[in-house]
Amino acid sequence: MGDRLKVFGIDIIKGSVRSRSRRPMYALVRMEGPQITSETDVSFFRLFRLLRDEQPDILAVDSLQEIACDQHELFFFLQGLPPKTRLVQVTGGEKKETLGKVAARFNIRFNRFDPFAEARTTAQVATLGAGAEVIAFENESEIVVSRHRSPGKGGWSQNRYVRKMHGAVQLKGREIEMALVAAGLRYEKKETKAFGGCSRVAFRVFATRDQVPVSTYRGADVQVRINGKRLERIRFRPLSGKPRYLIVGIDPGTTTAFAALDLDGNLLYLKSSRQMTMSDVIEALYKVGKPLVIASDVQEMPFSVEKIRRSFSAIAYTPKQDVSVETKVELTSPFEYANDHERDALSAALDAFRHYRHRFQNLMKRIPAGLDLDEVRARVIRGQSLEQVIGDMRVPVHAPESPESTPVITDRKTDERVRLLDGMVKRLRTYVAELEEEVKARDYEIRRLQSRIRKFGTSRDAELAKDTEIAKRDAIIDGQKKRLRKEERHNRNLVKRIARIKKFAELSMDGEVIPLKVMESLTRDGLRNLDEDTGIEEGDIVFVSRTDGWGRSIIRDLSDIRVRAVIVGEGKLREGDEQLIPAFAEANIPLLSSAETGSQVRGKQGLCAKDLLDAALSRWQQGQDQREREKKSKMIEHIFKEYKSERGKVVKKGG
Repeated sequence: MGDRLKVFGIDIIKGSVRSRSRRPMYALVRMEGPQITSETDVSFFRLFRLLRDEQPDILAVDSLQEIACDQHELFFFLQGLPPKTRLVQVTGGEKKETLGKVAARFNIRFNRFDPFAEARTTAQVATLGAGAEVIAFENESEIVVSRHRSPGKGGWSQNRYVRKMHGAVQLKGREIEMALVAAGLRYEKKETKAFGGCSRVAFRVFATRDQVPVSTYRGADVQVRINGKRLERIRFRPLSGKPRYLIVGIDPGTTTAFAALDLDGNLLYLKSSRQMTMSDVIEALYKVGKPLVIASDVQEMPFSVEKIRRSFSAIAYTPKQDVSVETKVELTSPFEYANDHERDALSAALDAFRHYRHRFQNLMKRIPAGLDLDEVRARVIRGQSLEQVIGDMRVPVHAPESPESTPVITDRKTDERVRLLDGMVKRLRTYVAELEEEVKARDYEIRRLQSRIRKFGTSRDAELAKDTEIAKRDAIIDGQKKRLRKEERHNRNLVKRIARIKKFAELSMDGEVIPLKVMESLTRDGLRNLDEDTGIEEGDIVFVSRTDGWGRSIIRDLSDIRVRAVIVGEGKLREGDEQLIPAFAEANIPLLSSAETGSQVRGKQGLCAKDLLDAALSRWQQGQDQREREKKSKMIEHIFKEYKSERGKVVKKGG
């Protein structure tokens, strides 16, 4: 591990990630290299901000349940971590251990009831290489460039606005592509074309998220999101690739069996097979760990076992005499095995562990905190002195000062020293008795206060339940009031519409003038507004205020409704509207001017003289008949010309 490795160690003080009302508070210990720089308590959101601001190398926890209640939340948490920060579970991966066992490997002791002590120990063992890194994403990332806001319904400048937005998305996509090419990363690109550019650009980059030279971005028109591709399930990778030391017992023969223990005597692996060769045994042991001691259950080690020992440069162990069956059964009684061969291999490993156990226990009393016990024991067994090993491996880890972590002094104690210590023990015993009395008094006071809290909590819960019910009722009343106001507005609009329809009906009964229905513009929106305002029916006369923006679809809609005529204001036809009159003539809808009909419009109401309207319609009909006659005449003339041309061709062929 690096000398300046930056590590955050955390442990929950109170609360839980599963609770919505009691969010967790964490004990946070910061370490930089072997030094503890600070200790503080933080909330979940404060912890997240500190991680983003300081970007430590490792965030160490003793259980993933302290930061996420399920796999979905764990993916979300890991997605939010800085790319360089690794999440490490110091108690292991798929097979977990207690924090106490992990700390014991480095001769570190702590108060497991103190969250800060646990956080401190978690950071220390992570600095020393314990635990497994949590892997949640594949070596693949996704970059998505998209619009940051919706185009909406828009208005006059809608096309320009959409073109600008899609052009910005396309430009940002090209910038990201240039960055990926410059970084030499392999990628796949998918563009969604849209008006003026692209509405979405997606990159599939074959690299981890921390290798992608692009950051999350949110601008006025464009946003960039970067996501790692999730694995189907969480994986764990050991933080340290160093294998564990093993004590291995082997029983060769037609059926080969071997057993592997760690240096604390825990059984890690036990297997037997008739098809297993010595090379298979070596390969299997490589997967389990690094054999430190190879043991046999007979006085003279078999040649095949000796070959395996030499391949690992391990220490040989053989008993002083062949182990009896009764001794083997007694040694292996706490364990389960499938056959006698597995029993013999396991008994050989256990006999070797029993041989070294007392030496291991004596070493633990002399090894300072913060050193890898397995490495120290392995070096001492191989022949190095303890002082030399400690000098080579010493790492100044600042462990908490407590009576448990104080090394035991066992050598060269004088009688004077013993006498002083005896006096100190007596004084401490007296002090302990006083503290026990004080603890009893405190316990009584705590029980009394807890009783008061329960009584207060009961009355408080009743008040809260009442306040909650009142809040629910108030919310329902507010909702009903909003609905009532909406219905009242709708009712007022309907009353106004009825008044306009009545006025139009009264004007229709007058014989000398004819009412007009005023449409603001010759567009579908204008027709829809007219229909919602006063309605439009067959035989109505429509006055159009503006003709700009017309299309053949609105003429078809008016034709489908079968309006009687359309009147436009004098001079309202703009340049470029030369096709408007032929389009209305083709749809057989009279298109009249306000001058020839004597139309007068005020707001949304209009009138025209009946006699002028009839005369204008008569003139339009005469013009329409004339156009039909001209159209038929042109058609007959065209047919005659085609006949004459075809007849000429026939005559030439006959001649």
